[in-house]
Amino acid sequence: MALTLTQVQSLFGVQASAGAAGNAASAIPALRRATTDGAEAKGIAREQKDPVTLTALAQFRVALDKAGSIEQALQDPRILKVIMPALGLPDQVGNPGMVRRALLSDPADTKGLAAQLGSTWQAAAATLGVYQTGLDVLRDPAMVQRMSDAFLKYQYRSGLDDQQAGLSDALYFLESAKNAEDVFDVLGDPVLRRVVTGALGLPQQIAVQSVEAQGRAVTARLKLDDLQDDRAVRKLAERYLITAATNATSAAGQADPMTLLTTLSVRA
Repeated sequence: MALTLTQVQSLFGVQASAGAAGNAASAIPALRRATTDGAEAKGIAREQKDPVTLTALAQFRVALDKAGSIEQALQDPRILKVIMPALGLPDQVGNPGMVRRALLSDPADTKGLAAQLGSTWQAAAATLGVYQTGLDVLRDPAMVQRMSDAFLKYQYRSGLDDQQAGLSDALYFLESAKNAEDVFDVLGDPVLRRVVTGALGLPQQIAVQSVEAQGRAVTARLKLDDLQDDRAVRKLAERYLITAATNATSAAGQADPMTLLTTLSVRA
């Protein structure tokens, strides 16, 4: 009996993904489109009408109003769902214990948790400033608007990854690479680290090495002054996008239902 593609997908529990995350050939054109004047503003305007995004922002405001303390606020998933992506730490939404301790630490204290966790955490603690003023600053209308705007931007950019793998990272890198003063700023920022190591072709396994060894691996292949050069930064972003697209295509091929069926037939 011949199986249809839909039947194979159901049998092996996978989804069709061909073209879902773009490919290496479409990577640079996708970046070009995303960085044209007005592209991001239009994308964010569309995001402002998205019901899922609107619900998240509404729940964020309700949770802020109901919070009894800054400690309680920083452990509320409705609040973290907005502020952590807004602060550049979307992967920490489900880690409220560390979020609370880090954001309540003084970012200027080198022994504080935020400083020890790296430049992104340090910047997040400094941006919120709740270690000094507590819940009042988080409830300030200007801060609420700032977090909401940043969340909208994050949502828009994340959606681009569905069309072209790594595109949100590349856009962040284009605007933030110049802020890295040394290699440890690069390694301390999850996105900068991902883009730089991806563009340089460094294996993920270097993460098990000491920070110093990782730094040497990066600086052996990259002049840090290049991060202040718009053209060099753009080239790094493009190289990263091509790598990300190639990896995504390879992963999709491995999960493709017809590939799985062929593999099993050969083994049989």
